[in-house]
Amino acid sequence: MVVDSRDAPARTFRAPEIDVIDPGAYERGGIPHEQFAWLRGHDPVHWHPDPNDGVPGFWAVTRHEDVVWASRHPELFSSHVRTAMFEEFADDDIALYGQMMLFQDPPGHTRLRGMVNKGFTPRMITRLQEHVRGICDALIDEAVELGECDFVEHFAAPLPLYTICELLGAPLADREKIFRWSNKLVAFNDPEYIGDRTESQLCAAEFAGWAGELARDRASTPRDDIVTKLLQPDADGTRISEEEFALFVIMLSIAGNETTRTATAGGMQTFFQRPDQWERLKADRSLLPTAVEEIVRWVSPINQFRRTALADTELGGRQIRAGDKVVLFYGSANRDERVFDDPGAFDVGRDPNPHIGFGGGGPHFCLGTHLARMNLKIIFETILDRVPDIRPAGPARRLRSNFVNGLKELPVAFTPSTPKPA
Repeated sequence: MVVDSRDAPARTFRAPEIDVIDPGAYERGGIPHEQFAWLRGHDPVHWHPDPNDGVPGFWAVTRHEDVVWASRHPELFSSHVRTAMFEEFADDDIALYGQMMLFQDPPGHTRLRGMVNKGFTPRMITRLQEHVRGICDALIDEAVELGECDFVEHFAAPLPLYTICELLGAPLADREKIFRWSNKLVAFNDPEYIGDRTESQLCAAEFAGWAGELARDRASTPRDDIVTKLLQPDADGTRISEEEFALFVIMLSIAGNETTRTATAGGMQTFFQRPDQWERLKADRSLLPTAVEEIVRWVSPINQFRRTALADTELGGRQIRAGDKVVLFYGSANRDERVFDDPGAFDVGRDPNPHIGFGGGGPHFCLGTHLARMNLKIIFETILDRVPDIRPAGPARRLRSNFVNGLKELPVAFTPSTPKPA
């Protein structure tokens, strides 16, 4: 039976104080798993009021099966019409952001994805592996003498920034700018990072200008790197436009920075909360690949993306109307009792693990999946080697965001030691 709850004169149930979009709640306690569990069991496609006055509500999609189905049907659930972000943007902004691959539907998305895929071949990613190992060792070398530090500042944040600079062939000195721009563009609900939308627009303009300079430099001095490959014409002579390139660099820098940083910090915090799993990993390094997948499932670095219904359709027993706002909650889907055995347990040996921490499949499956997995495997392997007694040294501070499940600070302590010999 298909139900449209908006037409019902009265609800047939009473949801227990459901609000899964308040960024303050995520800052205080992380993902509201109890609410999501109730929704998965009672109202998996839930009509949810919008927190902003005068803005229509949205459908909160919470089960794994429904999130995957919507993700794989862009002809019904669009990332382009109103972008893939929960926030409502002005039409001019939508027109600009609509040129970004993340906010496109096929066939435009297919064309652009095909062009950028050539820079993310297994060979290109494998070439970075030893660089990433060197970066991890260098980061620990800077911290090992301290005995105590902020894990986010010294470990989780720098690694993806260095990796992105390496990937783009950009100066390492630019990593702080990328960090600042990324924070301001993603943490738009956290007053510590952002003031108002004007500041965000200025930040995006600075970022795009930096990407343009990078493209001009590589056009005059080609290298064997991803930027040069992206700027080369396809077999049919098609080139990526200057604006498309700038928006791709912004997307790559934000996605590669925020998700890896969030998974690294969130994974470390989880090991603190479940020390038996850290000891298990210390005793058996062959578990690193499955541990990485479990960290991504457990943390769910990106909590949600938005879609817009292009036609009347059904999802999870609800009647969705054309134009409706549909929000896919990955953090909920990754704890779905119908898919995962004992989903509330953190298990570094979990196998199989069909999590959707890199997206629910379909055209928007994460382009940098292999890079993220490599980064996470190497950073935790290096920590196990160099500072295996790492432990919490104070309370963590969470990001005020319903989008990124991030930590701003994670104080840690460990036995001081000497840097690794060159």
